[in-house]
Amino acid sequence: MKMLYGASNSGSLQEALRGISDPKLLIMTTSADNFEKHVEELESAFPGVPSISCIAMGYDKKVNEKGISVTAFTEGVRCAAGVLENVSKSPAKYIYRLQEDLEKIRPGKSDTAIIDFCSGNDAGVMNTLTLLIEKYSLELMGATGDQGKVAANGKIYEDGMAYAVIKNENGRVKAYKENVYVPRDDVRLLASKTDKSKYYIGELNGRSAKQVYMELTGCTEKGIETQTFSNPLGKMIGDDICIVSLKGVEGSGITCFRQVNDSDILTLLEMRDPMEVAGETLDQIHSDFSRVSGIYSVNCVFRYLVFQDRGDTDNYLGKIASLGTSCGLIGYGEHINGRFVNQTMTCVVFQ
Repeated sequence: MKMLYGASNSGSLQEALRGISDPKLLIMTTSADNFEKHVEELESAFPGVPSISCIAMGYDKKVNEKGISVTAFTEGVRCAAGVLENVSKSPAKYIYRLQEDLEKIRPGKSDTAIIDFCSGNDAGVMNTLTLLIEKYSLELMGATGDQGKVAANGKIYEDGMAYAVIKNENGRVKAYKENVYVPRDDVRLLASKTDKSKYYIGELNGRSAKQVYMELTGCTEKGIETQTFSNPLGKMIGDDICIVSLKGVEGSGITCFRQVNDSDILTLLEMRDPMEVAGETLDQIHSDFSRVSGIYSVNCVFRYLVFQDRGDTDNYLGKIASLGTSCGLIGYGEHINGRFVNQTMTCVVFQ
């Protein structure tokens, strides 16, 4: 499998495509101002080639904040791309499109990945895909794009999930999730008086969720939005922890970037050394793969802001790129094998 990355800080698609020929799949991230133009230009440059796009910052060893980034899969893969529409209300309505593409690709055991870009209702979309992931032994990672827009095969959608199906004809694929946060202590918080539509938590352990969080962290009400960088909440799912980023305050409760339900068990998280965690991620990938052809990843924008503040961004991306060709995007929510998570890095590794 061969993966190429091209970028232009000035926003020139022609510059980003330099050196790319005969692609089997194109993945593009670009700015809101140039999104429509670049989607049209990409389709014109490679008509009929499967493609997905979203509004986001791309990266390889460095983040391209204002320009355009293109990832091309060129050898050793079979690919398809498409879209699920109306995902805010009916995420399963067009699931047959993805299933038809999977039948064409004919996935083997652990050799096929889905990379997706979603405009919203990520949790609902992920739940919809769970059965297909299990049926076809798929590995999935993806992201929420900015501005509520995605594109597939040269067409823009404002309520959709654009997906790319990639079969590695020369080896396995595997998705990974990296979390730099761990429980701060043994505190367990029972969520209640939640509102799924607002991603709202009214109470924790029977008390005002806002007040409990402020007491645990020592922050003020105005500081809750930024305190999530240091102390997000964690949703306990078996032995795993899915990060729940805090958005703000509403009345006596708090709003989040991820759905929390009544009776969910939460915990307060704190950050580990990101470089130490990155080393563990590399060790795990090395253990699973003797040779890496490519890595496509998404880092949450909150992680990016924290890494920037610490001066760790380039060092972190360089560590991941030491494994092989590595690129991806800064997202607003992350997907991993049917789960929607926050403040996380997810990636798919190609043998």
